[in-house]
Amino acid sequence: MIPRYTRPEMAAIWSPERRYRIWLDVELAACEAMVELGEVPAEDLATLRRRFEGFQFSAADVTRIEEIEKTVKHDVIAFLTFVEELGGPAARHLHKGMTSSDVLDTTLAVQLQEAVGLLLAGVDRARAAVKKRAFEHKLTPMVGRSHGIHAEPITFGLKLAGWYDAWGRRRDALERAGRTAAVGKISGAVGTFANVDPRVEAFVMRKLGLAGAEGAATQVVNRDRHAELFCALALCGGTLEQQATEIRHLQRTEVREAEEPFTAGQKGSSAMPHKRNPILSENLTGLSRLLRSYALAALEDVALWHERDISHSSVERVIGPDATLALDFALHRFSGMVENLRVYPERMKENLDLTGGLYEAQRVLLALVGKGVARQQGYVYVQRNAMKVWEEKIDFRSALKRDADVHRLLTDEEVDACFALGYHLKHVDTIFDRVFGR
Repeated sequence: MIPRYTRPEMAAIWSPERRYRIWLDVELAACEAMVELGEVPAEDLATLRRRFEGFQFSAADVTRIEEIEKTVKHDVIAFLTFVEELGGPAARHLHKGMTSSDVLDTTLAVQLQEAVGLLLAGVDRARAAVKKRAFEHKLTPMVGRSHGIHAEPITFGLKLAGWYDAWGRRRDALERAGRTAAVGKISGAVGTFANVDPRVEAFVMRKLGLAGAEGAATQVVNRDRHAELFCALALCGGTLEQQATEIRHLQRTEVREAEEPFTAGQKGSSAMPHKRNPILSENLTGLSRLLRSYALAALEDVALWHERDISHSSVERVIGPDATLALDFALHRFSGMVENLRVYPERMKENLDLTGGLYEAQRVLLALVGKGVARQQGYVYVQRNAMKVWEEKIDFRSALKRDADVHRLLTDEEVDACFALGYHLKHVDTIFDRVFGR
C-alpha cells in the first residue's frame, strides 16, 4: 500500500524486519519442542537462545538476506543461510523435518492475527464515534428517503443507530474470520508429519499464541481460511462505502443536511474557491473497491493443485499487507470524519417541510381506512391530493380539507391530527434500546 494510505502501526506488522523475526520465532519454537522430545541437544538450543534472545533484524540484515536470495532463488533458504551465519553450528537443528510453508504459513497466521487485532480496535473506534453522534441526534427529525424520494420522518440518530448495528455485525464477522485464519502448520512437506513429531506443531502453536493448527494440512494451510478473512475485510469495506455514500448524499448542495469537516486553510478545488467537496467519504468509497478486489483474489487462491502449488504466494504477498493497511486506514479516516461531522438540524427540518406534509400521506390513508373506507379507495382519495402538491404546488393539508370525499369522512381536526410529527418518533427509545441496550 502506498504511504498515503498507510498507518505506521499496521505497516510495522508487514515489514521485512518483523516477518524475519517471526520466521526466527517459529524455527526456535520448533527447536525448543524437539529438545523436550530429546531430538535436539539442549546445549545447542541454549547457544541459539544466547545468540538470538531479543535479536531484531535491521535494514542491513534484510539487505544481506536479499543478497543471498539472489543466488539461491529461495527466500526461506536465504533466511536460514543468514541465520546459520550468525548462529554457527547449533543452527543446523533449525528447520529439522520442516518445509518452507511450515514457516511461511505459520508466520502469515501470526501477522494476520496481529493485523486483525488492530482492525478490531479500528472498528471499536468507529462504533464509539457513531454511537456518540447517534445519542446526540436521537431526536433530531429528518425526512427518510426511499428511491431518493421523500418518504416518512425518521431521526438522524435512528440513521446512525443502523450504522452502529452494522458495525456490530462487521466486528463479529471480523473476529470470527480472524480466528479461522489464525492457524499454522508444522507438519512437513505434504502435511504427514513424516519427519517432524505432531507434538512439535502443537508446541509451536501454543508458543506463538495462535488459535491452533490446520486439522489436515497439505503442504500448506487450506486457503479457504484466508478467503473467509478477506471476505470479512471486504464486508467492512462495504459497510464503510454504504455509510460514506450516505454522507456524500447528505452533503449535496441541494440537501446539505450534514457535511464532512472542512478545516482552516483547506481548499476544495484548484479552480473554484467556493467548493467544499466530500473528499473523505469519496476516498472511503474508492478504498472499499480495493477491498472487494482483494477478496476476489483470495477466493481465487482456494483452488491449489494437489498438495500445493505456488500460485497463491504472489497474490498473498500483495493482498495481505494491502488489504489490512487499506482497511486500517479507512476505519480511522471514517472515525475522524464521524467524530467531526457537521450536522445541520435546521436544514433537516427545512427539507422535511419541503413537500408541505406529503410524508403524512400514509397516516391519512390509515385514518380513512379506520373510518371504514376500502383501502384502495382511500388510496385514490389521498393520492389525487398528493399529486396536486407535486403538480400544482399547493398545500397538502389544505387540499385534503377541500376534498369532498375526505371531508365527508374526516373532520378538519382529524386531518390536522394526522400531521403530528411525534407520531413517527414514538418508538425511537425502543429501537435505541434494541441497538444499544438499556
